[in-house]
Amino acid sequence: MKYIATFDIGTTAVKGVLIDVNGAPAYSRSIGIETIYEDNFKEQRPNDWYEAFCAISKEFFAQGFAPDDITGIVMSGQMQDLIPVDKSGRPVCNAILYSDGRADEQAREIGKIIGLRNIAESTGNNFDGSLPFSKLLWIKQNQPNVFERIYKVLISSKDYVILKLTAFFVTDVTSASTSGLMDIHKKLWNDAWADAVGIDKAVLPKLLYADEKAGEVTNKASSETGYKAGTPVYAGTGDAGATTLASGITKDGEFNINLGTSGWVACVSSDILAKENVFNLSAMPRDSYINVVPFFNAGNVHKWISKTLTKDDEQHLKYDYVDRILEQSVPGSNGLMFLPYLAGERFPVVDTGIRGGYYGISPETTKQDMARSCLEGVAFSIRQGIESIGRRPMKISMIGGGAQVRVWCQIFADVLNHEILVYKNAEILPAVAIAAAALVGEGRIPDYHAFTDSLQKSDNCICYKPKAKSAELYDSIYSRYLSLYPAFKSIK
Repeated sequence: MKYIATFDIGTTAVKGVLIDVNGAPAYSRSIGIETIYEDNFKEQRPNDWYEAFCAISKEFFAQGFAPDDITGIVMSGQMQDLIPVDKSGRPVCNAILYSDGRADEQAREIGKIIGLRNIAESTGNNFDGSLPFSKLLWIKQNQPNVFERIYKVLISSKDYVILKLTAFFVTDVTSASTSGLMDIHKKLWNDAWADAVGIDKAVLPKLLYADEKAGEVTNKASSETGYKAGTPVYAGTGDAGATTLASGITKDGEFNINLGTSGWVACVSSDILAKENVFNLSAMPRDSYINVVPFFNAGNVHKWISKTLTKDDEQHLKYDYVDRILEQSVPGSNGLMFLPYLAGERFPVVDTGIRGGYYGISPETTKQDMARSCLEGVAFSIRQGIESIGRRPMKISMIGGGAQVRVWCQIFADVLNHEILVYKNAEILPAVAIAAAALVGEGRIPDYHAFTDSLQKSDNCICYKPKAKSAELYDSIYSRYLSLYPAFKSIK
């Protein structure tokens, strides 16, 4: 059997999964990564990523898999990082993470020089201090001794591991979409912007698509990892690209809902979506884009009501307890509605100061109503967000922890009046999606649609279909739900 070695170089851990050429996982291992916090700075050591990569790779072979059986290596990784390296590929400082906000002043300076409208039109996104372009100027202005040693900068954590494996300085177009420097339509660096702020455009890495070969494992990397020298290494993608593909969407009009602690709606389209608070990325399939709308409130609402309704000495069972309550609930929660903005909100309303609340509590209100109305509120909020995007969904999939709550999945199907696809093995699908890039690169599958089509046909796909009576009920409640935010907002 032949295998593809896939890795996700994430913020909290490096995860490696061996995927056979039929798309089935054969072995996996994860190693945690430390983040360095100092004031407003958030950094990681790039060599920690590579050391974890090497340890996991060696474990593959210790389990009996042979280097000759690995046909390729491909990775995803955290994006929007700044990873400066010297000519030998050594880091000149720690990687500055996407969540590091030190460069707000430099972002304002760049905005004045280049023009915020010009930046938004070219990159497809707003510009701020979290972007690598801003952080690079911060190093130039605050750490000149470090800046003068920079030969290249990388944008994703996996780019650094690729460098260690191949000795080539590359990034992929999905990760580069988060740099603040790439023309999202032309897939080219805006070289003149770097020159305009006194940065040599030569520091920028080569741009590749996910399925293009970045290089091959060198003799040195072979001795460090166990892979056979000459093993192909593909460009891979930023984590959002892998997650989107893993959610089964590749075509215009296909949507994915991610129900993590916070959440997002992502749709794949033939162009960027020029709307406030929408983040646009180049997708893994060429000439397509990922339009991402983030929500502050999703799984955190489920966690809050689960904790609130469960006895203190049974908190470890809170999700099981609330699942049982939800099974006893009824659509519409007997007239109870919930505004789910526990942590403020950024979409479909932009209001960090608003908070959530119930409307319609009566003496007959039950804990079943209170639990279900919370989940209905999140579903209504996401319906409002999808409608704000202005595209009619042709397909909707759902991933994240919230997608494991069966009643919530049905609520979404009914509130959106659209079937919802949920994949059982969601935890390993990003690794399988990354493997698809190598399979495309090797010519084993014709395109990424072949991968997503296989997801929907598999036994691991659960389809939640809307129930006509519930969908009609929710449609009538939704118009009333839309009046909640203005009413709550008016309370001083």
